[in-house]
Amino acid sequence: MVFIFRILSRLPLGVLHLLGGLIGRLTYWLSPTYRRHLRENMAQAGLPSLLRGKVAAETGKQMLELARIWMRPLEEAIPLVADVVGWGHVEAAQKAGKGIVFLTPHLGCFEITAQYLSSFGDITVLYRAPKSAVAQELILTGRKRAHLHLAPADLSGVRALIKALKKGEMVGMLPDQAPKTGEGAWLKFFGRYAYTMTLAARLTETGAASLLTWGERLPGGRGYRVHFQPPVNPLAGSTVDRAQQINIEIETLIRQCPTQYLWGYNRYKRPAGADAPPAE
Repeated sequence: MVFIFRILSRLPLGVLHLLGGLIGRLTYWLSPTYRRHLRENMAQAGLPSLLRGKVAAETGKQMLELARIWMRPLEEAIPLVADVVGWGHVEAAQKAGKGIVFLTPHLGCFEITAQYLSSFGDITVLYRAPKSAVAQELILTGRKRAHLHLAPADLSGVRALIKALKKGEMVGMLPDQAPKTGEGAWLKFFGRYAYTMTLAARLTETGAASLLTWGERLPGGRGYRVHFQPPVNPLAGSTVDRAQQINIEIETLIRQCPTQYLWGYNRYKRPAGADAPPAE
């Protein structure tokens, strides 16, 4: 798999997006499970069915663009960022010196954000090891950068994140990733209960700045526009209250560019051993 990605990494981003779009649409029609999740999740968010093909194509682009980002030197990956919106928020947070928690949902090219930020300083990113050893090797190979550090989704990883924040560094995570049993709470996401991680909310209680970020995929392989913005409403209250607020903030981001969200992700699954969600 790593070998294949290395070959793909030599292709221009526009070609990868073209191929990825075709693969994404093909996957939509060949995988009943993926198609069902995508349709149900889009319907839950109130999106029209005519966007399904576009969503599937964008998901395919997300898969193949990883080759270009992961398998090329950082000096070649960073120029893929063609535009940045809201960098002033990052600079202001850095001046505060209490660390920054970057909340990066499954929207657009979420891999480019940490890569880009690592060119400005140390950033520790939470990741959940995949079951596949091949996929694990690919992730570790692709994300290995001088200032990009990986923290496993366990107690040691949580300690690494907190330690980084205490040093005034940056940390990042996917707050809309379904957590394991005991690591989340049933909270509303687009009007339906989804088992939601509470770790992101707990980190915002440390005094660190909280910023939402995502990498908008530009048409024609022209690269990415990376967005940085603070929450519309400052995160406050209990950990659970903050986690619910984060879900609402993510919804707001997604509505900015709904076709680039990973709607095929089984966001509403019930983790093994978890209590049933509350009645709707």
